[in-house]
Amino acid sequence: MENRDLAVLIFLLYLYYYLLKKERNERAAARKYWVHPITDQRFQNGQFQLLYCELRSYPKKFQRFFRMSISSFDELLTVLKPGLCRAHTLMMDPISPEERLCLTLRFLATGQSFSSLYFRFPIGRTTIGKIVRETCLLIWSELQRLVMPTPDENAWIHIAEDFYKTTNFPNCLGAMGGKRIQIKMPFKSGSEKYSSVVLLAVVDANYCFSIIDVGAYGSTGDASAFWSSAMGHQLSEGALHLPLPKPLPGTAAPSMPYVFVGDEAFGLTENIMRPYPGSQMDIQKRLFNYRLLRARRMVECAFGIFSNKWRIFHNAIQLEPDFVDIIIKACCVLHNFVRLRDGYIFQHTLTDDIPDIDWAPVGGPTGGMRVRDHFANYFMSPDGAVPWQLNRI
Repeated sequence: MENRDLAVLIFLLYLYYYLLKKERNERAAARKYWVHPITDQRFQNGQFQLLYCELRSYPKKFQRFFRMSISSFDELLTVLKPGLCRAHTLMMDPISPEERLCLTLRFLATGQSFSSLYFRFPIGRTTIGKIVRETCLLIWSELQRLVMPTPDENAWIHIAEDFYKTTNFPNCLGAMGGKRIQIKMPFKSGSEKYSSVVLLAVVDANYCFSIIDVGAYGSTGDASAFWSSAMGHQLSEGALHLPLPKPLPGTAAPSMPYVFVGDEAFGLTENIMRPYPGSQMDIQKRLFNYRLLRARRMVECAFGIFSNKWRIFHNAIQLEPDFVDIIIKACCVLHNFVRLRDGYIFQHTLTDDIPDIDWAPVGGPTGGMRVRDHFANYFMSPDGAVPWQLNRI
């Protein structure tokens, strides 16, 4: 009886092996190649193998290729390497952490499709997508605590001091704005061909993101996206740890709240300043609008630096919306990381003339209007005026 059971077991094992081998052969025949000859030449002809070591001998070329200096790349690799390492298997050697990071940075820097990257980094398209997703998730989780920690009260005060030195706007915690990231929806989604993801951000005086929120889709306006975001809920609930009100520089009273500056898309509150509406304004209101728009340029400049460095945002991204969210968050912390270490050279426009704009009339809470009026009075006073301001309006 035992011999018969053993014979049956051996027969079943042979049958399983035969069916498994048959299925593998059928798949290989259908694919024509088990490993495509182009992919098989990765270690000889891949862009990483051919260029990476060579580029390290030419720092300027390296920075143009990866959008960061060699020292910044090495620091980033040190931070990410534990999460990028993969175990060796009997079937194949793992893709190295260096190649994974290079592939991801090149994707973010150029916006090339995964199919296009396949011919430069001979790695399967599906594998490229998996590598980019995993690496972007790791970049966000590891760098957020290093270059974009949630500000506490002391951090907000430091941001406000730097912002005042740079823009002459007191009690300001940063410039607030929204950027729409275009995405091309997959064909199978059944929805509109093109859509967008809203990136909401608060920017400090160094063009770095202090807080971001990603995830509003479609035709959602900046104001609606903001108040429905975690950032908006925290502000309305008093959970952003904002500093207590204090008098404006050169004055003893009254104490004024700390504010964010935004455009007409954001509502007017005690902590959010937007321009006066209309075209027929007195000089005091025009001056306030100039001073506010001058400060708000920080967020527009930051978005420009952000999208010109990570050129994946120059065109619609043809990926699933949740994948796009991951990419945006990763690029935001990479923006801060590179900005703080390598800086950025661009034309400074804070003292340029700003044309008059006919703002649509939108009302606001009484408290917000009172705070805005006090700022407007202050900018006309000797304590708050800057020598050249009347020449700019």
